Amino acid sequence: MNEVLAIAAAVALAYFAGLSVIYLLFTTIAWRGITQHARERNYAPTAETLASPLTPPITIILPAYNEEVGIVESVYSLLGLHYPEFEVVVVSDGSTDGTVERLRTAFDLGRVRKVMRASIPTAPVVATYASRRHPELSVIEKENGGKADALNCGVNAARYPYVCAIDADAMLEEDALIRVAQPMLMDSRVAAIGGIVRIVNGCAVQHGRVTAVGLPRSRLATMQVVEYFRAFLVGRVGWSRLGSLLIISGAFGLFRRSLVEAVGGWATDTVGEDVELVIRLHRYMRERDEPYRVDFVPDPVCWTEAPEDLGQLGRQRRRWQRGLAETLWRHRRMWLNPRYGFLGVIAVPYFLVFELLGPLLQLAGYPVVAFAFATGAVSAGFLIAFLSMAVLFGVVLSVSALALEEFSFRRHRRGREAARLLVFAVLENFGYRQLNDWWRLRGFVDVARRKSEWGEMKRRGLGYSPGAAGSPSFE
Repeated sequence: MNEVLAIAAAVALAYFAGLSVIYLLFTTIAWRGITQHARERNYAPTAETLASPLTPPITIILPAYNEEVGIVESVYSLLGLHYPEFEVVVVSDGSTDGTVERLRTAFDLGRVRKVMRASIPTAPVVATYASRRHPELSVIEKENGGKADALNCGVNAARYPYVCAIDADAMLEEDALIRVAQPMLMDSRVAAIGGIVRIVNGCAVQHGRVTAVGLPRSRLATMQVVEYFRAFLVGRVGWSRLGSLLIISGAFGLFRRSLVEAVGGWATDTVGEDVELVIRLHRYMRERDEPYRVDFVPDPVCWTEAPEDLGQLGRQRRRWQRGLAETLWRHRRMWLNPRYGFLGVIAVPYFLVFELLGPLLQLAGYPVVAFAFATGAVSAGFLIAFLSMAVLFGVVLSVSALALEEFSFRRHRRGREAARLLVFAVLENFGYRQLNDWWRLRGFVDVARRKSEWGEMKRRGLGYSPGAAGSPSFE
């Protein structure tokens, strides 16, 4: 019995040690990459220089389902972007609330007949509208088909060669579009680009713009601020530098429209349509041996609302895990397949072992090692080594991600906020990460049970204004 426990404990230690080494590698890559990006940014063309009449136009697609609370502010933020030529296409995906009515009133919409391609099949369109005050704004009302179906409908309606997918609860900074488009406009090999997403909870927002950056009062939302630093500044910068970025956030991604149409658009039969599209683009380009890049730019900012209660956050993480599981299974041909290079041999197996199966291994590791120590199967030194890998090294990595943010961008300039973030960078490793693993494990179970519903996410909306600039605005 003790021998079995000792082997199981050794497997748990090896897993956490391997994960720690990978995170350390990615942190090192991210530090070098963002440091280089910061130096290049000092000599890069300004947004005004890039925004010339020759800059290719972009279609921004905003899928919306029952988003009446914040839809007007979201659209205002998009209409105020600094970009030479763009259009905003809002797709109401069978909304049953006042989403379309709010848009009609705020932007003086009139019903029109809009010419649309039929390159990607979608649910039927009910009506199309154009704004009398903003000629670059159009609204499509269609039968419900899901977020992916709404995005595909927006692609069919797009007039321009690039499409930017934005969540209805998200806001872009004024120069975010020109900044995220820069690599694609300067390199014809770039197929898709993701931008960094930050949490708006606690910020002052007026007329669709973040006027002062603050931290949420909610402890749960503050945990997510630190988590997003680690995911975007470390994870996505690292994978991008290795040429194997698999995830572009559904909240903010830019794509070549011709490629999206070539692969059939966003998949409507998965809740992970964002990651699935990116992997399908990788496959499409590699199977044709065409040179391409999928990139990530760390400084254009998209602000999004984070869940502030455990129920909504748990549903969100379960859904993300279901989407990852469905996508990896759908593209199982890539597992350890050298035809797909580093992507197939390293990146996809990493997501399979450490992201998909990781929650089970991580949650099982704690009780296994504790029981092995209690029964004398492992020594005190082994227990200390395990806790160092499983917990203390996680603290180091979280603090490193926070330091990377402060060194590179420093959005939270007040010392009190930086100190609070430091405290939460430590605390998130004692309970929050384990709770996240539990939700992700339940998402894996959802896949086995073929549970596919999206799950309701209640929004407070982005159109709030706190009593004092920069003061926390929720609760």
